[in-house]
Amino acid sequence: MPKHFLMCRPEHFTVAYAINPWMDPAAGADRDVAVRQWEGLKAAYEALGHQVSLIDPIEGLPDMVFAANGATVVGGRVYGARFAFPQRGPEGPAYLRWFEERGYQVKNPEHVNEGEGDFLTLDEVVLAGTGFRTDVRAHQEAQEFLGRPVISLSLVDPRFYHLDTALFSLDGRNVAYYPGAFSQGSQEVLKRLFPEAVLATAADAEVLGLNAVSDGEHIVINSEAGELQLELKRRGYEVIPVELAELRKAGGGPKCCTLEIRA
Repeated sequence: MPKHFLMCRPEHFTVAYAINPWMDPAAGADRDVAVRQWEGLKAAYEALGHQVSLIDPIEGLPDMVFAANGATVVGGRVYGARFAFPQRGPEGPAYLRWFEERGYQVKNPEHVNEGEGDFLTLDEVVLAGTGFRTDVRAHQEAQEFLGRPVISLSLVDPRFYHLDTALFSLDGRNVAYYPGAFSQGSQEVLKRLFPEAVLATAADAEVLGLNAVSDGEHIVINSEAGELQLELKRRGYEVIPVELAELRKAGGGPKCCTLEIRA
């Protein structure tokens, strides 16, 4: 089934500050390369028949390209983002305004959360990460607004500071994830919920191979995640590799650039 995605062109992309272990302002990033790679991702979605809407980038917000962090949208309800770091603070209101202007039911959050960075919507439940960015109280706030059961998972490795860097949905009922990103208790929860999950290696997790987007048949994934791609193909998925190495300098991959609008 075709999906609807919101994206933001990396017009102002740079690495000017460090708010996660991937970011090195001294090394910087090439904005033009980032734009070309982002355009390749957008083209991949459109070639698969998905709809892509765009939000205008705002000068001074280099991480606005990571649209997934801007909100969580379930059943036409938009739970807004409240960022943990002041450098990204204005992004939350900008994304919420985009949805308000188009008639969506929105909620301005009381608690810190970074949208789909830490909320992963499945068919029946929402998985929610905490430990680095999203306040666990936001999990309850999201549950009350979205009307979906929310299951909290604790992240323990700062390289995987958002849930979407360590886990993605395969088809709404199953997931792929890297166990080492989670606390022992959360690993046990994931084993119980998803006994048939795809388990990624550390090597594939370290190139943000789990920051992927699936429509249930096709999986758009970072090209460097070789072993994970082979396992997904073995499971019957069509794998679409993309190159987003420049955006990875800020800790982002395909999913970070992609906010799903669930009508």
